[in-house]
Amino acid sequence: MTTSDILPQAKDFSNLYSRETLRRFPSPIKTTMAYFQDPNIVFLGAGMPPAELFPLKSLKVETHKPPFQDFKNLNPEKSSIFCDIQRDIENLEIPMDVPLSRALQYGNSRGQKELLSFLKSHTEIFHTLNYKNWDIITTTGSTQAWDAALRIFCNEGDTILLEEYTYSSSYEAAMSQGINCIPLSMDSKGIIVESLELLLENWDEMYTGIPKPKLLYTIPTGQNPTGITLCDERKPLIYKLAQKHNLIIIEDEPYYFLQMPAYNESGSTNEIDRFSSHAEFINSLAKSFLSLDTDGRVLRMDSVSKTFAPGCRFGWLTGSKPILDVFWDLHEVSIQSTCGFAQSIINGILNRWGQEGYINWLIKIRQEYTLKRNWCLDNLFKYLPMNIIRFASIPTAGMFFTIYIDISKHPLSKKMDTQQIENYFYDKFVQNGVLLTMGSWFKVKNVATLTTGTVSTKANVVDTMKNESNFIMFRGTYAAVDPAKMELGMKILGSVLKQEFGLD
Repeated sequence: MTTSDILPQAKDFSNLYSRETLRRFPSPIKTTMAYFQDPNIVFLGAGMPPAELFPLKSLKVETHKPPFQDFKNLNPEKSSIFCDIQRDIENLEIPMDVPLSRALQYGNSRGQKELLSFLKSHTEIFHTLNYKNWDIITTTGSTQAWDAALRIFCNEGDTILLEEYTYSSSYEAAMSQGINCIPLSMDSKGIIVESLELLLENWDEMYTGIPKPKLLYTIPTGQNPTGITLCDERKPLIYKLAQKHNLIIIEDEPYYFLQMPAYNESGSTNEIDRFSSHAEFINSLAKSFLSLDTDGRVLRMDSVSKTFAPGCRFGWLTGSKPILDVFWDLHEVSIQSTCGFAQSIINGILNRWGQEGYINWLIKIRQEYTLKRNWCLDNLFKYLPMNIIRFASIPTAGMFFTIYIDISKHPLSKKMDTQQIENYFYDKFVQNGVLLTMGSWFKVKNVATLTTGTVSTKANVVDTMKNESNFIMFRGTYAAVDPAKMELGMKILGSVLKQEFGLD
């Protein structure tokens, strides 16, 4: 008997499905695809263009070669792998390639089997699966996966929980569907468990007439926009609250592999991580909600947007097979499938790298982002007037840093409201040649006024539900800015702030 034989089945969450989902049935044409490549069947069942009329015979791709020691200075003979992905199955360069005749055809809305196999093994390396019938399905990225999740679980007028500042597209997708969005208080360690518990235990008093939430959407690692990483100690407590109140947790993790060591602001040199083994790297990563899930109530959204490139429009969902089957039904009448070119190329690269090579790549991009983060913060602390600046958190993952500016010390604080001052500073920064995004663009607006107090946070962390009028928030990124421009940007930012606050 194997370990998987004694694991439980995922629980049934069909009681949370939307009316749209309950009206939808599996595509009958989809059932015929099992016979498409059966040599004993004359397949007359679907309108599929013949592969010999696809206007290409192969795709040739040059990629970096593990272990990526000098990947920025490609020497094709030493640092490259060449992938020759063929149209016809009899000409495949390696057995795990996806032939273009299949990749570019109808009928694979769950994902190409070779790529699914690699991603399932990848998932088992980095996460603990605690129920038997888990699965994955490909998506066109986390934005599409989230939009699909909203359609699958929510009717207009239903309720979801989000971090009080969150990815604006996720918030806007929910708002446009008429869903009630309730913000969750955060501190430097992420969602405040006591505040979440207070909210759920006193829901009827705090949100009279508004349905209890179905979903909890979180970006746990390197949260966008705040840069906060939810600490591991809080995750089991949040999961238990989700069990008690029957919530589905949507774990959106585009920055999971961009985790970094803590930044030392004391002036000493910040080193990048050097791992003696892959096991050491894996053990250094935050624990996922997926690894805590015993019920099948966690849907994890992964993407190659930060590990390959965002234009691939490729990601995957991990969760219980019964729920993912519902996503499959929706895909059949919406996206159909993930791009065949993207799947062929990504699969070809991954299966030539192997799991070990892919881990090497993940370590390399972690190190590169650590260098970018360090240079950004070195210059931030060098040029910005820290007596008027606060942080949500010094980032230990992701692409973003967030600063809070204490506007109570600015001359306009008595003449303008908070939003007007935020707009004023945004314009000032742009006029002087540096652009940051405004915090208000990411703020989840509460649908009702809380009738009880909030849980306080540590004194040195800005709690955006307390003394909010004293601060304005701006988000910056260190992802795609070269060192010289980063230093220039921080010089400009510091100069504008010193001038505005009379600190020269």
